[in-house]
Amino acid sequence: MLPYGRQSITESDVEAVAEVLRGDWLTTGPAVGAFEAELARWTGGVPCVAVTSGTAALHVAYVAAGVRPGDEVVTSPLTFVATAATAALLGARVVFADVQPDTGNLDPGSAAALVTPRTRVVTAVDYAGHPADYDELRAVADEAGALLMADAAHSIGSAYKGRPVGALADLTTFSFFPTKTVTTAEGGAVAAADPQHLRRAAWFMNHGLVRDPAEQRHPGEGGWHQEVHAFGLNYRLPDVLCALGLSQLRRLRRFRARRAELVARYHLMLSDMPGLVLPAQRAYVEPAWHLYPVRVLDGRRREVYDRMRAAGIGVQVNYLPAYRHPVFEDLGYRRGLCPVAEAYYAEELSLPLFPGLSDLQQERVAETLAGILS
Repeated sequence: MLPYGRQSITESDVEAVAEVLRGDWLTTGPAVGAFEAELARWTGGVPCVAVTSGTAALHVAYVAAGVRPGDEVVTSPLTFVATAATAALLGARVVFADVQPDTGNLDPGSAAALVTPRTRVVTAVDYAGHPADYDELRAVADEAGALLMADAAHSIGSAYKGRPVGALADLTTFSFFPTKTVTTAEGGAVAAADPQHLRRAAWFMNHGLVRDPAEQRHPGEGGWHQEVHAFGLNYRLPDVLCALGLSQLRRLRRFRARRAELVARYHLMLSDMPGLVLPAQRAYVEPAWHLYPVRVLDGRRREVYDRMRAAGIGVQVNYLPAYRHPVFEDLGYRRGLCPVAEAYYAEELSLPLFPGLSDLQQERVAETLAGILS
C-alpha cells in the first residue's frame, strides 16, 4: 500500500540518534537546547519549547495563554480533534467558526461574528500547510481582547506575506509526527514571543517546577531544592528524539522544495480532470505542503476513496469536523454548525504526498485517479 504520508529517514538521522544513545543523556540534555535553537531559526527568532507531541504543544500553549473554565476558544472544525479537545479539557467552551471554501482555513469573518468578551484565544489551523489569513485574524483577536494562536502542525517552514509561521501569532504550536514535514517520531513544540508566555509553557511542560532561587517562595533549602507553584505535567521531549529532530530540521529546505515540486506536478497532471477541484494557494503565501487535498465532486468521494485504496493507493480524508465526534455531540454540538466545513469534508480526499514519493509512484496515483473519475 502506497501511504498518503511517510517519514524520510537517512543514515545521518540514525547516526544522530545513535550518538545520543552512546552518550550520557537520554532525557533532557544538550540535544534539547540545540533542537529548540534550530527550530527558532525557522520561526524568525521566536523562542521555542520542545514537548512530547503536537497535542501536548496545544495543551501547553492554552495553559500559557491562561485558558480557564468559562473562557471561550474560537477555532476551526476542519482539524484533528486535539485542537479543540485540549481547550475543552481546560474547561473552555470551544466555539467553532466556519472555514474558507477554497483553502479550508479559518474564515476571519465567521470568527469575528462569534467572538465575545469571554473569548480568550482565537486559534487558526494552517490546513494542509497553507497559512491562514493572519492579518485579518489578528484584527479579530485584538478587537476581542484575545490572544491569537496558530496550530501550525502542518506548516513548519511556510511563510505568510514574507513572515515565517511561528512569528505570526502570539503562540504557535508544531507537530513532529512521522507524516509531518519534520519528525521526531512523536513530538511537538510551542513558540512564544512574549517571555511570560514562554515561561508559563516551560513551567507547565516540566511539572511546574521552579528551580531558580530568585523565583522560589522558599529559597535556601540547598542546591537540590525545587518547588511547584502551579501544577504541571511531564511533557519533556527527550534528547534522543531531539537529536533526530535536529538532524531533520537541517534538511527542512529540501523537504519543503520536494513537496512543492510534487504539488506542482499534481497540478499539471490533474488540472483538466473533470469532477475534481485542486487545492488553492493565496498569492501572498508560501505553503509548506503537508497534504495535497483535492475535492471530489458529484458525491463520489466515498467511491473514489474505496477504489483508490483497493488499488493499493493509501488516500486519506482530513478531517471529520471536530464537533461531529461523539464527545462533542454529547456536549450539545450538532451537525450543520459550520456548513462550509461540512461541505469541504464531504468532498475532501488527500493524495499521497511525502518527499520520498517518486515521480513514477505519483504518476500511478494520477493515472489511477483519472481512470476512476472517467
